[in-house]
Amino acid sequence: MYKWASCFGRSIEIAAEQSHLRTEGFTSTKALLLFVAALLSALPARSQTQTPLPEGPGKEIVQTTCAACHSLNTVTNAGHTREDWQTVLHMMVNVGAPVPQDQFVTVTDYLAKNFPEKPVPSAVVIPGSVEVSIKEWQVPTPGSRPHDPMFAPDGSVWYTGQMANTLGRFDPKTSQFKEYHPKTPMSGPHGLVPDKDGNVWFTANFRAYIGKLDPKTGQVTEYPMPDPKARDPHTLLFAPNGNIYFTVQSANMVGRLNPKTGEIKLVDSPTPKSNPYGMVVNSKGIPFFVEFGSNKAASIDPDTLAIHEYVLPHEDSRPRRVAITPDDILWYSDYSRGYLGRLDPSTGKATEWPSPGGPKSKPYGITAVGNIIWYSESSTKPNTIVRFDPKTEKFHTWVIPSGGGVVRNMVHTPEGNLWLACSGVNGIAVVEVKPAGKTPSGN
Repeated sequence: MYKWASCFGRSIEIAAEQSHLRTEGFTSTKALLLFVAALLSALPARSQTQTPLPEGPGKEIVQTTCAACHSLNTVTNAGHTREDWQTVLHMMVNVGAPVPQDQFVTVTDYLAKNFPEKPVPSAVVIPGSVEVSIKEWQVPTPGSRPHDPMFAPDGSVWYTGQMANTLGRFDPKTSQFKEYHPKTPMSGPHGLVPDKDGNVWFTANFRAYIGKLDPKTGQVTEYPMPDPKARDPHTLLFAPNGNIYFTVQSANMVGRLNPKTGEIKLVDSPTPKSNPYGMVVNSKGIPFFVEFGSNKAASIDPDTLAIHEYVLPHEDSRPRRVAITPDDILWYSDYSRGYLGRLDPSTGKATEWPSPGGPKSKPYGITAVGNIIWYSESSTKPNTIVRFDPKTEKFHTWVIPSGGGVVRNMVHTPEGNLWLACSGVNGIAVVEVKPAGKTPSGN
């Protein structure tokens, strides 16, 4: 089991992900680096005035290398631990930043000294009767930025290494990793789902396609977006009808892929700049998604792709991920306000609870195990795993030993355990939930 420092990723703000960079195509390394810089910074630079860099060893490299692709305010507005800056540098190098290898430590030391970690909320630990153990592993490639996890039918665990052009497979029985690389460089693998034949489907967030990986051969089949505006396919899922439905965040679209024919259809989200994000499908085969750029959730007619929106109670809500319970109730993580929300699509009624970590805790990855809701607070130090029982309306929390590194998504196994992708600490984790009367395995 590994333990690392907490993640740089807690500083990501909604503003960065909704910046002017949504209009950029990633047809060059520079454009991609500019996009990545916005994701990694606390806030996008909105002023033409550059904050001067402090003197010291490493300044010249930061000045020339970083400024070649983005504003230096992207650097000066940020604040991370030394470990986090090291991870950020690995990510930038992975997507083409020309940082000399022999200057890597110098640059890391310079950034850590001059732009240290900024204050974040402390984790709030709430005890309860449920026992869990948390195990963590680092993925093989530094700066991978594990984004989404996936639990496969064969018991393996997968993750997308967004910044390393990687899809990783982990065998929990042997603790062995195997990495696969899409044939298109810098594809930015993001969401992923398995199919019944053992293939792994993923969204290429940087290169505007949906990919299908055959793990037996390593071959990747690409299904490009038919509209050039659909640059960043995001989250995807299989519906009972056999089709894949997906969100295209900054293009403000959702789409459907027919795996048998390869046909893709796209439709616009009714609300401008609504940033379609997390998705689930209900028991009737109807996909739902949340709008990270607005205070809305929405359903998709699986046949016509007609979209019906549901307005959440607070205008400042920004739901980022969504889970669904067996009764077809939606549960969303309100990233901007620090709330857990419940939406009944049959009535449109929404109920909300403040997350234990407070208004700046940034709830993010979420899933439902039966009627129990699990999610992570991505901005507390350390990040937390939160359990919520709708019957008692009680919260129970645990800290993630590594710090968490922002859990952008999580999935559960048939046994009710959780798998997490921990972006900033370059790892994956399992949360083993102790069944009644049994002792959890692991530490």
